[in-house]
Amino acid sequence: MSDKNNWKEVEQYFTHMLHAEENDLSSALRKNGESDLPPIDVSPTSGKLLFLLAKIKGAKKILEIGTLGGYSTVWMAKALPERGRLFSLEHNPKHIKVARENLKKTCLDEKVEIIEGLAIDTLSMLQQTEENGFDFIFIDADKPNNPHYLRMAIELAKDGAVIIVDNVVRDGQILDENTTDPNILGMRNFIEIMAADSRIDSTAIQTVGAKGYDGFTIGVVNK
Repeated sequence: MSDKNNWKEVEQYFTHMLHAEENDLSSALRKNGESDLPPIDVSPTSGKLLFLLAKIKGAKKILEIGTLGGYSTVWMAKALPERGRLFSLEHNPKHIKVARENLKKTCLDEKVEIIEGLAIDTLSMLQQTEENGFDFIFIDADKPNNPHYLRMAIELAKDGAVIIVDNVVRDGQILDENTTDPNILGMRNFIEIMAADSRIDSTAIQTVGAKGYDGFTIGVVNK
């Protein structure tokens, strides 16, 4: 008889069957844990999904908002072609130090530039310096600022760019209209903006797995 609540074991099964052991990625996760970084990295299955979506898109220039220890950064950087570039925004110096160490071990550091500072500020800087835009954008940072990040991401995106935003379900709390949690309020505002902006066509996917009950949005920019 099947167990409908064994989703953790199901994810472990898929991870074991479909993901070849990659020492650089496992090493990055270990380094993040040893460095006492918050245990909020994307799961291996989500990391592989980012890799595959970037590959399918043929991404040559990626923007990541929220580096943490660089685990998701490594996944996406692996999808880049030889001359591809990834810009990752992070304000915490400790996180940046760990991420740079992880990237150096993977030999991907030459493809990745980690920009230190508040993303609200560094996104404005990128508007001035990266006029050609990005073709793949991943947002996984402080949730109260997600509305701002989305607006800026659309401005920085090329026509046809893919934008993915993580942690949008938040154990179902996205439905709580009476919440005072700034994370949920930020996410609800983000969803409202995404629904109203004709420049992006999007949907949301609920997920269960190693990170619990959550989900992500995926959108395509139409300029």
